[in-house]
Amino acid sequence: MKKLLIVILLSCSSALGWAAGTAAPALLPAEFAGWQKSPGSRTGQEPAAADPANAALLKEYGFSDFEQAAYVRPGRKITVKAARFADASGAYGAFTFYRQPEMLAEKIGSEAASANERVLFYRGNVLVDAVLDRMTAMSAAELRDLAAALPVTGGNAMNPPSLPAYLPRQNAVRNSTKYVVGPIGLSDIGSPLPASLVKFEDGAEVVEGRYRTDEGEAELLVIGYPTPQIAGDRLKAITAEGATMTLHAKRTGPYVVVASGPISAGEAKSLLASVNYDADVTWNQNTFLSKRDNVGNLIVGVILLAAILMGGALLVGLFFGGFRVLMRRVLPDRMLQNAKDGEFISLKLGD
Repeated sequence: MKKLLIVILLSCSSALGWAAGTAAPALLPAEFAGWQKSPGSRTGQEPAAADPANAALLKEYGFSDFEQAAYVRPGRKITVKAARFADASGAYGAFTFYRQPEMLAEKIGSEAASANERVLFYRGNVLVDAVLDRMTAMSAAELRDLAAALPVTGGNAMNPPSLPAYLPRQNAVRNSTKYVVGPIGLSDIGSPLPASLVKFEDGAEVVEGRYRTDEGEAELLVIGYPTPQIAGDRLKAITAEGATMTLHAKRTGPYVVVASGPISAGEAKSLLASVNYDADVTWNQNTFLSKRDNVGNLIVGVILLAAILMGGALLVGLFFGGFRVLMRRVLPDRMLQNAKDGEFISLKLGD
């Protein structure tokens, strides 16, 4: 009985040790750029604890856990709140949601924006919201050190979504880009399309941008689908719905582009024409000749081999001939006798 109890205890200890070893690393570092983390940081794995008002949206973006801590140095304080997501797409989407129109772009992490003492940035799959007691000339550099210390994930999960790159930049309203991956985010951005038309269950992702026109502010949606076939089916449904709404739509590759708002047909056509899918083709064979396949290198190799053989034959001939000459000088009598013994024997049959 005692042995069984010991085995059970050891198994439980091993399981607990394995779980602790595989747990996600702490979000915020103990220190960065001279700032020290104060005791009593707050952590959690529930999105409602991180942001009660937008818990459902955070969950839609793939929220994992969060940590809130204060960093101090003599006479200074920074409050930092970090949220971890399943991948960089979730962190980027949350970044576009929390970014405010008045914020200015900063070079911190993957992308950043600031307004007075508040700095919002993300790096990889981690979003950080920092509030400083005051801004200094070194604040941006210090936050870059913080971004470098974040425990980001690796592999493809580190790559941000490619869909926002298709939004045109001309006449774009600052900080109007929003990236959503579900119906809650689509509703929050005030999309003219309902989630039933977009169909996120088909693997859709949406990026929205707003643009200045002569008649007002227009909205441009780019909806990405896994295949062009799905995009074609969705375009038919959206076009049918657009007959009762002020919508202009087209398909380019696996993307459906929708323009809406106070915009003329000509401006809508121009706005739609600025979005074109560009397929990335990966060629898995060499597009150049290797040294082994290059005919010129083969000819050069043959010439070098012939020169080496000729040089070797010359050296052997010189060595053999020089050896005989040397032996004749050193042992003339013996070499002469050997020469006589090796003379051609004639039978003289004519006599």
